[in-house]
Amino acid sequence: MVGTSFKRVIRNAFINFWRNGWVSIATILVMVLAILMAGSLIMFQVLLNATLAEVEKKVDVSAYFKQDASEEEIFRVRGLLQGLPEVREITYVSQEEALAIFKERHKDNALISSALDELGENPLGAVLRIRATEQQNYESVVRFLENGGFDALDKVDYRQNEAIFKRLEAVLALTRRVGFSVTAVLGFVAFLVAFNTIRLAIYTAREEISIMRLVGASTWYVRGPFLVEGALHGFFASIIAMLIFWPATLWLGPRAREFFGGVDLFSFYTQNLFLFFFALLLVGITIGVFSSFVATRRYLKI
Repeated sequence: MVGTSFKRVIRNAFINFWRNGWVSIATILVMVLAILMAGSLIMFQVLLNATLAEVEKKVDVSAYFKQDASEEEIFRVRGLLQGLPEVREITYVSQEEALAIFKERHKDNALISSALDELGENPLGAVLRIRATEQQNYESVVRFLENGGFDALDKVDYRQNEAIFKRLEAVLALTRRVGFSVTAVLGFVAFLVAFNTIRLAIYTAREEISIMRLVGASTWYVRGPFLVEGALHGFFASIIAMLIFWPATLWLGPRAREFFGGVDLFSFYTQNLFLFFFALLLVGITIGVFSSFVATRRYLKI
């Protein structure tokens, strides 16, 4: 009996779905917009997180030493830094290497090159480039260097990198808030459309519902087809959204990677195809089933 009732619920759901025709299509299209926004939010978060990861790889603390600082003093500071749990890696750049890097960076600037030649000596000191285990640990490393009383130390460079990183984090937080807000608005619109679609289906089938009530049909049996219909709206909307994301990520992938760096959107899409579809399906079915549940609860006096 349970199996028979379940089959009838599914059959009635498909009958309602096709009976509503263009209204069902309109509902699906509006839900597609909400699902596309949710998927775009996921994609954009992936891009920004990849950008932050790339920036984090390039962020370090540069400890510049005075020209007359001995290697013994520099290695002593390096040894103390290596003992800190916040430090992951330290790169030593000698005076000669620092000068070579500086010349390579400004090789197209004739004024700087001639000034170095006229100077006749190396004006740069040695550098320790320190990378922390976590981004939030850089402050501790900077405080250690600035308050350590190291006479050989000339300056510590991190504040500029820190400002860039914090601006990117602020942009990421802002896009999350805006994205969630837009998704919520579109989700609410999709909810209203799906709600009215189910309400129309209830009105169209009002005579059948009255007969089912008279013969003692259960609450689940009466409400079930409308809930399944809402799930069908979400299911088809999710499939359409996935089909739209395929060419969109294929076209945007290389361009986004060139602009943001890090991840290729199309590679992310193909590698996480099933997980991504599950996320979109969850959004679609949630909107569809919830709107159907509210509509049946309000307009079916059961």
